[in-house]
Amino acid sequence: MAADSLNPIIFDEWKTPKKILIILAHPDDPEFFMGGTIDHWTRCGHHVSYLLLTKGERGVSAEYPDSEALKEIRFHEQADAAHTLGVTEIDYMDHPDGYLEVNLKNRQLLVAEIRRRQPDIVVSCDPQTLIHHFYLNHPDHRAAGQLAVDAVFPAAGNPAFFAEQLKEGLSVTKIEEVWLSLTNDPNIVLDVSAYWETRLEALRKHVSQIGDPDEFVRKWTARRNELSGDRYNEQFRRIFLRVS
Repeated sequence: MAADSLNPIIFDEWKTPKKILIILAHPDDPEFFMGGTIDHWTRCGHHVSYLLLTKGERGVSAEYPDSEALKEIRFHEQADAAHTLGVTEIDYMDHPDGYLEVNLKNRQLLVAEIRRRQPDIVVSCDPQTLIHHFYLNHPDHRAAGQLAVDAVFPAAGNPAFFAEQLKEGLSVTKIEEVWLSLTNDPNIVLDVSAYWETRLEALRKHVSQIGDPDEFVRKWTARRNELSGDRYNEQFRRIFLRVS
């Protein structure tokens, strides 16, 4: 379904607070992919946490050439950015940046992390998106999305998958929904205009990745205006697993 055939909405469908786990590849992915939505969710009283699969050490540049030093820099940038959006819980799995693999071992590890956190909603990115707008999608983004959806269904909620985790004290999950960002096939578009400035404030924290913050904001806002006019939208593929 094309995004321009959907009416952007202000999402207020959940009547009780939800535990929302965002699983993405790199520091800064949450703010770039869905910063306005995250700000909206936390302001509504939902508990949002991040699980990032890498530390982003290959996001090097002339100003930040040292991969090991960059890990620490991006750790602090991500903490500041997330705090701007009302998120304080951030965990990393420390897979190698740029080399994230979709395999059974990594799926098993992610299932354990999901079972440990027991989220109501899991958010990741669409693993089918090779090209988004005019950009090639990073292979880590696609791998993170594939690992997330494969871990959620059927594994995390089925006791026959990775049963040793249950013997170690973990429990199967009762995930209600999966939301996939960075999708070319959205079925929900959120109007995040009211949260756009906060999203930009969060993005400004990722200095190692965006360069000059003021120049970044100017170019980013112009690009978004070209795509969405005077309204700022974030789009998702929303998948229902159970009715609460």
